[in-house]
Amino acid sequence: MSARSNYSPRRRLMVVGGILGACCAVLVARAAHLQVVSEEFYQRQGDARFLREIPIATSRGMITDRNGEPLAVSSPVESIWANPQELLLHPDRLPELARALSIPEDVLTRRVSERADKEFVYLRRHLNPDVAETITDLGIPGVYSQREFRRFYPYGEVMAHVLGFTNIDDKGQEGLELAFNDWLTGKEGRQRVIRDRRGRIVENVDLMEAAEAGKDLALSIDRRIQYLAYRELKSALVETGATSGSVVVLDVPTGEVLAMVNQPSYNPNSRVGADAESRRNRAVTDVVEPGSVMKTLTLAAALEAGKFTPASLIDTAPGYTRLPGNYTVRDFRNYGTLTLAGILTKSSNVGAIKVANELSAEHQYDMYRRFGLGQRSGSGFPGELQGVLTPASQWGPTEKAAISYGYGLSVTPLQLARAYAAVGNKGRLMDVTFVKGSAGEGTQVIDPAVARQLMDMLETVIGPEGTARRAAVLGYRVAGKTGTSRKASRGGYAANRHAAVFVGLVPASNPRFAMAVVIHEPQGLEYGGGAVSAPVFHRVMEGALRLMDVPPDDIEGWYAAQAAKQAKQAARASVAPAAAPEVAP
Repeated sequence: MSARSNYSPRRRLMVVGGILGACCAVLVARAAHLQVVSEEFYQRQGDARFLREIPIATSRGMITDRNGEPLAVSSPVESIWANPQELLLHPDRLPELARALSIPEDVLTRRVSERADKEFVYLRRHLNPDVAETITDLGIPGVYSQREFRRFYPYGEVMAHVLGFTNIDDKGQEGLELAFNDWLTGKEGRQRVIRDRRGRIVENVDLMEAAEAGKDLALSIDRRIQYLAYRELKSALVETGATSGSVVVLDVPTGEVLAMVNQPSYNPNSRVGADAESRRNRAVTDVVEPGSVMKTLTLAAALEAGKFTPASLIDTAPGYTRLPGNYTVRDFRNYGTLTLAGILTKSSNVGAIKVANELSAEHQYDMYRRFGLGQRSGSGFPGELQGVLTPASQWGPTEKAAISYGYGLSVTPLQLARAYAAVGNKGRLMDVTFVKGSAGEGTQVIDPAVARQLMDMLETVIGPEGTARRAAVLGYRVAGKTGTSRKASRGGYAANRHAAVFVGLVPASNPRFAMAVVIHEPQGLEYGGGAVSAPVFHRVMEGALRLMDVPPDDIEGWYAAQAAKQAKQAARASVAPAAAPEVAP
């Protein structure tokens, strides 16, 4: 029988059908394994490629001034990040990515390679959303974009020292941004999304945790007064050649900070080149020997002791006095016999010493402490110093005398403004606050009658016989005190380095503002508080009183000034040369 006779088409079909059936069975079994047995595994693998759990960025709370004007806001930005494990599978795309990011290729390669075992690395932070989109549109595997927020300060260096700034992660680093960081910081949310191969979100799958925005903060700062203070302080430093300065303006009844500025300053939006010196809020972190502004507190102790009245006479002749240790303290000239008020008017060092000699060291020290010296103001501002006020037990006769006219202790400009605000507030010392509407009740530190006597005496300092005539504000009664102190140096005090100080209150009949001006190392022939700092007070308060609609309390003075002005104009007109007579041709 031949081989052909053994051929059976039927058998062949059965074999082929059997093979096909076996293949189908294998495929069905494999499908069943994938769909049933290994479903969870492969689902995880698919999700790992396309399903992501991402943070939901949230903005930091806005900071406003007392009138709702934005001072610090958060703007949306995009940050480019990469999964090194994905990106390094495509090294040929790194040069293209480096050019798009404006990063040297070797720097990018090193950054990604160092984190080759990680799944996340930032490539560029806080980009304009349009720029970020052009980068993600390149479709480079493993490169993605993430929404973040960046802090922006509309008023730049005008508000820099009060607000401070945040770091790249939007956390407060200095100033009120640091002090209120927990309040301003929002709570980040989380959600599951599906991304396509280019990293774009194509579907929101599940909201795991909702984001919570940071809470807004309304400051007591008035941006208009802040700008006035900044402008005038900067101008004063230019005019006098001074090295630095500070201005603090307080609301007398509440202790709220209306303005706080320093020079030099910096731009918190771009801190390139800003050093630690320019970032320091000198109004709370720098101290100064205040000089003659301390005489007000010394006389407060004298009045409280009952040994003196504003009319009490003190002999300051011959214009100097000697202290133990062969120290000689001099007045500007021999003022002879002065009243207690006259000691402030003429700023007599000798008079202050003789008054202090009649007081116990304990009473004198207690008075300074009651006015907040040697302790923080309660503002909560980061880095605020308490100053230096040594206990009375450590005073000798020389130290006791020196402190009476402003040497041998150190205070901040904020402490000075706060102490004088207490005098203007009928003797009630308020805790300082930067938050609108958060004032406390304060502490009564001297009798209101004593405070009124001090106010009356301080008004004479602004008068024609006083040292602060340049602090006067037309239409308003002003009370204040000048101070000029030599700067400490190795072995004593420098002969040509001074601090010029003025602290004032206005309107004196019912004070609304207390303002301290401290200017360091003014140059030239005029370097005292009356010549350098008092004019800054005048210019700032002249604007602030108008802006806050504070009614004048010296209408008579205003009318007198207007009458004098008109008289001068009339006098100039009367002496103008007569017109030349016409000559007939």
